[in-house]
Amino acid sequence: MPFLSFSTARKIFAGLGGLYVATVVLLTIPYFQTHTLFLHAVKLPFFANFDVPELYGLAPNKTINLRIETADNESLGAWFVLSDSFYHSLPTIPSQPSDLLATALNARPTILFFHGNAATRALGARIQHYTGYSSRLAANVLVIDYRGFADSTGTPTQPGLARDARAAWNWLIKNGASADQILIMGHSLGTGVSSLLAAELSDEGISPRGLVLLSPFSSITKLLETYSIFGVVPLIKPLAMVPWVAKMVLSMLVHTFETDTLVPRIKGPVLIAHAGKPFLGFSLLDLISMAENDWEIPYSHSQALFDAFLDPLLPTAPQLPANAAAFTQEEWSLFMDRVAKRKDLREGIVTTVELRNFGTVHEFTESGRKVTFVHTRAGGHDYLGIQEGLHDIIGRNFGFFGH
Repeated sequence: MPFLSFSTARKIFAGLGGLYVATVVLLTIPYFQTHTLFLHAVKLPFFANFDVPELYGLAPNKTINLRIETADNESLGAWFVLSDSFYHSLPTIPSQPSDLLATALNARPTILFFHGNAATRALGARIQHYTGYSSRLAANVLVIDYRGFADSTGTPTQPGLARDARAAWNWLIKNGASADQILIMGHSLGTGVSSLLAAELSDEGISPRGLVLLSPFSSITKLLETYSIFGVVPLIKPLAMVPWVAKMVLSMLVHTFETDTLVPRIKGPVLIAHAGKPFLGFSLLDLISMAENDWEIPYSHSQALFDAFLDPLLPTAPQLPANAAAFTQEEWSLFMDRVAKRKDLREGIVTTVELRNFGTVHEFTESGRKVTFVHTRAGGHDYLGIQEGLHDIIGRNFGFFGH
């Protein structure tokens, strides 16, 4: 006797199909799209007391809780975390760390950190980033909660988050930091925000210490095209069976964060990092390694961004025409020759180093600036940025250890 009758199974699948269609339709409505992308209503930890960072594991009076005003009159909650080297150099635990702000900014470089969607600056996984950067890199850390997040006012939008990022940058400069002492760093959603800031500063001829993108996406459109729920169930791919439907849904995106189009504008050194490996089978080893993959954003997005920075140094990639089947032997030979020359030139420009048990580092230097892609074996999506090996690469690339 079957466990489920055919009619029952058909109803279940029809219900799941209806739920899928409803989800996709909701994503075309700006209100639901905004809440789905930013998840700013999820204010974890609940009822956080931002005035007392010590409750979340930070040292006594090491962190300043502050407000940053934006150009359009929103008020952002933020934390400024003193570097450990500076904090430990003090004769006693400071009673008013805000009085030491200018001195701290002058003493050590500062990481301007833009977190991902959902939650707040007090989330445990994010605290581990601040403590790692302030200790292992001996950097100050400024982290903001975007408009609509945590205790910040307003409602998140792409232009709004860009203004939030610039307000945080301006706050650091106003309080005594120099541009070359500020490393801009973003994680997940924050990579879209940090890239917008880096491009804007480059347009103005301002040179920060560099840009670090942790688990980035190339654009929200491309992310939706590749996104799978829990890394397994594709969100948009089923719509590809009716091409015009998929294009219509994607065309209705309000917040696109097209980092890949910003690449030509971004100057200065860049480091991109991502966790993951191809899923080749269903062995126990594959399943274990999958747990360390980035289930939110495939690492192919980081590869695409690295290639976008590299592309101007290479000859134009040959494209197969629609009538490729009609190619003559001579035409195929010419095509393959162009492919081989581009591959050889790329291998001559990009250096690749395998770090045993950690991952692979690809990098090239162009016009005096280094662009690096760190492809790690572990870290998943939320904990990529706390790995000591990645800290070391960031420290060496951006001069934290020689400061």
